[in-house]
Amino acid sequence: MKNQSAMMEFILVGLTSSPELQTPLFWLFTFIYVTALAGNFLLILAIWTCEKLHTPMYFLLINLSLVNVLSISVTTPKLLQTLWTHKKTISFYGCITQVYLFIWSLGTELLLLSFMAFDRYVAICHPLQYMVIMKKEVCVWIASGVWITGMINSSVNTGIMLQLSFCNSNIVNHFFCNLPPLLSLSCSDTSLNETMALVADVVFGFCTCGLTLTSYFFIMRTIFRIRSTEGKKKAFSTCSSHLIVISFYFSSIIYTYIRPTSGSSLEKDKLVSLLYSVVTPVINPVIYSLRNKDVKEALRALAGRGRMLLRLPD
Repeated sequence: MKNQSAMMEFILVGLTSSPELQTPLFWLFTFIYVTALAGNFLLILAIWTCEKLHTPMYFLLINLSLVNVLSISVTTPKLLQTLWTHKKTISFYGCITQVYLFIWSLGTELLLLSFMAFDRYVAICHPLQYMVIMKKEVCVWIASGVWITGMINSSVNTGIMLQLSFCNSNIVNHFFCNLPPLLSLSCSDTSLNETMALVADVVFGFCTCGLTLTSYFFIMRTIFRIRSTEGKKKAFSTCSSHLIVISFYFSSIIYTYIRPTSGSSLEKDKLVSLLYSVVTPVINPVIYSLRNKDVKEALRALAGRGRMLLRLPD
């Protein structure tokens, strides 16, 4: 039997089965979701309205914020519905849609973070050629390329998953539909799916991590060659926010997708998934705002305009 006729819905186990914890968790994740949306959209608006921030780095940061909004919007609304209504079912095609959008956002963010590292490499190691190398057309091509590449990867992995049959258990031990727990439920041969997932892990995991580490190797080498302490601090401050973000994000992704499956623990996987799918979209705008003087000035200017609009007479 094909999956469409054999399995029309799945049951998401969620984060907890305790009724006492579900209401507090609902309000906690509601706060996180609203904060993530507000933080990312404020960051986008601040960059958009401040001409000083119309540079390649901030253009890529706008794309990162859009990816964060997509990532958290794929997982959190369904989690909130589950916590509030205690209804844990999700339709087959709703589950496939979650898989497609989540893989898209995951691959796009990994690629985007690696190109942001390359941007910092050019800014610090080749400052005089920065505006030539990272010109507007190049940035648009980079942004378009990472979104399209992420979409192609997601389409391939989701497309071959549609060929599987799900005729045994329909209980997904996760709080959203993710590829690994779904593959474990299939009664078909999943070798092709696992191979393509491995290829995606290598391309999006090792390659992006390799590009990022290579960029930071040259960045650190250049910083250590600067003689003045003030110069070193200034150079390091331009990439410190990005370094914090990639350290947090890459470590959780590597733990979930690239480590050996024999050491797998579904409960731990759910907690780590919370880090890169829910927590990261919240902390990214906070890190870039608190550690960046130009962004803080743009946000203050935006707040000032908002206050002026509120004071205008009817």
